[in-house]
Amino acid sequence: MDDPSPNDPLKPKYKRVVLKLSGEGFGHSGKSGISIDETLSIAEQAKRVHERGVQLAIVVGAGNILRGEQFSAGGAVIKKATAHYMGMLATILNGLALQDALESLDCQTRLLTAIRMESVAEPFVRRRAIRHLEKGRVVILAGGTGNPFVTTDTAAALRARELEADIVLKATRVDGVYSEDPEINPHAVRYEKLTHSQVLRDNLRVMDAAAIDLCKSAKLPILVFNFKREGNIERAIAGHPIGTLVSD
Repeated sequence: MDDPSPNDPLKPKYKRVVLKLSGEGFGHSGKSGISIDETLSIAEQAKRVHERGVQLAIVVGAGNILRGEQFSAGGAVIKKATAHYMGMLATILNGLALQDALESLDCQTRLLTAIRMESVAEPFVRRRAIRHLEKGRVVILAGGTGNPFVTTDTAAALRARELEADIVLKATRVDGVYSEDPEINPHAVRYEKLTHSQVLRDNLRVMDAAAIDLCKSAKLPILVFNFKREGNIERAIAGHPIGTLVSD
């Protein structure tokens, strides 16, 4: 890994980060499935961050493949708990795709899952995950928490606390947190900074309340930003004023 120059404008501000990637990041907008091009784009950005010496853990979602709530409407035959387990398994598909994309770029990785399946991934063990990060491997975390009714946002907050990360990066397709949905109201205001308490009080769409509360109690900052803009993951880790920063 390269040692960034002191004058490097992208010199990392954070040493260890948890990057939360929604499943939509692995596919084209409005389409389901995994896009090789989109997955490779994520991998290329992750590799550049890794090469700057950042210890990077990536929590993956699976909205591009399956959402648990899609089975919960009406008199659905599939129970909610089962649907959530299906969603957790779907995150492992994205994790495998990202792992191979990173390794095609000669970037060492480890895929760890909360649901045991040793033939394709290691079980998540906190000390083992930290050791992988210290050895310079990108750690991909899939399977959520292994429990139904828990979002991948909460999984990201939980893992960030377990791994003693410096920040949670919430990668989205929009450039921060708005007062209202900017696609519905073009006059919606984008916040540059918020506190965890403000997010909870105003019910802002950053992460679910459980995730925000986990970060609040640990004084763990969250940065919500648009990762589709080239180089934004590097800018986020360098501490550039992009997106919306949630902190105390």
